[in-house]
Amino acid sequence: MKVSVDLLKYEKELYKEGITLIAGVDEAGRGPLCGPVVASAVILPKNYQLEGLNDSKQLSEKKREELYPQILKDALSVGVSIISAKIIDEINILEASRLAMMNALKDLKIKPEYILTDAMKLKDIAIPYQAIIHGDALSLSIAAASVVAKVTRDHLMLELDKKYPQYNLKKHKGYPTKEHLMLIKKYGINEEYRVTYKPVKEIIEREKQNV
Repeated sequence: MKVSVDLLKYEKELYKEGITLIAGVDEAGRGPLCGPVVASAVILPKNYQLEGLNDSKQLSEKKREELYPQILKDALSVGVSIISAKIIDEINILEASRLAMMNALKDLKIKPEYILTDAMKLKDIAIPYQAIIHGDALSLSIAAASVVAKVTRDHLMLELDKKYPQYNLKKHKGYPTKEHLMLIKKYGINEEYRVTYKPVKEIIEREKQNV
């Protein structure tokens, strides 16, 4: 039997201390070979409930698309940040993910009193925070941020698919699927690819050897 998790457990502990402006923060797009990493910060109303809201990875694309506009409508504030493949290559994916989260927090129109992140430790921040392992499945605020980040990134990948239809990005969203690896071997890479990622690096090396 599956034990149900109280997704407001962490938030309720903060409510007891008189803290209600809680920002959940999460990112999407660490693993793909191309496209940006996207982070979102979401401040939900106190004791907020939205049926079906959970970690975006556990939801179908259809369900995420249904929840996304509702979260934007109901949230007290939503911040989003997009970090390009070029910057990911310059500073590495961990730092790019952290930068995206920090920028998403700066994008909020309301300053949070407390921050809950999905496992990520933040740097140089004056606001108290807690990094929760698997936070997107344990905190409603982080779950909301995970949905916003994932849907925002998916929409960006659909735009890139129009620009580069040969890679079928609309299907795999840039993740290293068997089909995607086959297509980049066939068509090479473009400026949206993360050249420090091993599969992309190997293709670049192979191309150099064939010149």
